[in-house]
Amino acid sequence: MMKRLIVLVCALLLSACSSTTIHPAAPPAAQLFSDQSFAVASEDVGAEQILAATPAMKRYVDEALRSQRDKPPHRALFDALYRRDQLKIEYDSANTRTAAQTFEARAGNCISLVIMTAALAREMGLQVQFQNVSVDESWSRSGSLYISSGHVNIVLGRNKMYQASYDANAYLVIDFLPPADIRSLDARQIDEKTVLAMFMNNRAAESLVAGKLDNAYWWARGAILQDPDFYSAYNTLGVIYKQHGDLALAERTMRYMAQLTPSSTVPLYNLARILDSMGRDAEAKTVREQLARMEPNPPFHYFNLGLKAMEEGQYFKARALFAREVERQPGYHEFHFWLALAAYKLGDLRLADKHLKLALENSTTRRDHELYAGKLERLRAEGIRLRGGRGSDPD
Repeated sequence: MMKRLIVLVCALLLSACSSTTIHPAAPPAAQLFSDQSFAVASEDVGAEQILAATPAMKRYVDEALRSQRDKPPHRALFDALYRRDQLKIEYDSANTRTAAQTFEARAGNCISLVIMTAALAREMGLQVQFQNVSVDESWSRSGSLYISSGHVNIVLGRNKMYQASYDANAYLVIDFLPPADIRSLDARQIDEKTVLAMFMNNRAAESLVAGKLDNAYWWARGAILQDPDFYSAYNTLGVIYKQHGDLALAERTMRYMAQLTPSSTVPLYNLARILDSMGRDAEAKTVREQLARMEPNPPFHYFNLGLKAMEEGQYFKARALFAREVERQPGYHEFHFWLALAAYKLGDLRLADKHLKLALENSTTRRDHELYAGKLERLRAEGIRLRGGRGSDPD
């Protein structure tokens, strides 16, 4: 089983998280929060900044969007977001950015795109609707943290002056996913407070990964206060306490998270690790037995076995294990990379090339993209060298 902590970020809503769910009362703030244990955040962790439009954004709306008299306002914004010579946003999962930061960087993750679009749309007087999109749960990792991600998008509604009659084009969906993929997925409307909580939870997780525990705490705390029904923030807070060494608070918070989401294994994985750190081995064993019944092969199960096989030089075994993880989650770049590495160790340059290309195509940060591009270039140079400079690159 996974022996590392799990954080939930980027718009993950568990199956038990509908707005009508009745959940146990939250512990009093004095029991759930521990403000005195953390220094003041080194950055602005308030909700007001998240959707704020800068003067540059307002000028863009006035000069580039409102000037398009031949288009309804929502179509002008939609077109601008998808044209490379205008606002085309590059997908980058490394950072969750405010509306202003996304506008300036022209890059961000799904939350960043939604936040920036909402800020611009409101400057134009447009209606917006936030949506949680039902996608298969995806996992990634950063060091000792495992991260589960979901997906959100935003729907632009026409200005009231364009709503005299029903029109299928009156509403346009803004999303990083292709339109055909969006149409095949279920989406559920969510409130702005939930989107803000998701943003803050993302920032908490990113701060945690960066080792900035004080910032992480205040972001997670803010997410809970913003929307107490966004349960993932409780899990993140519990992980922060664990990393900070506040084990009693970590246990209390994680047990509450487990109450909120009884069908989820995530808080139980984290609870087992917390109990380990407290020396309560028997209780940790009981939790792991429950986990084994609920999910015998958790995310990264075969991947971790594959890493062990690589360390032992068992490359055939490692290749098979990595292939099983690729089959379970074909869109995660790191699985393809390690499968490529195992293939390379076995001298199968064609398979290594194939999965390095897939790692490159599925990378979600500029850093990873550059890393895989460099490795793919070196692999192909190696293939040419072994063939004595003859022939084409491997497929």
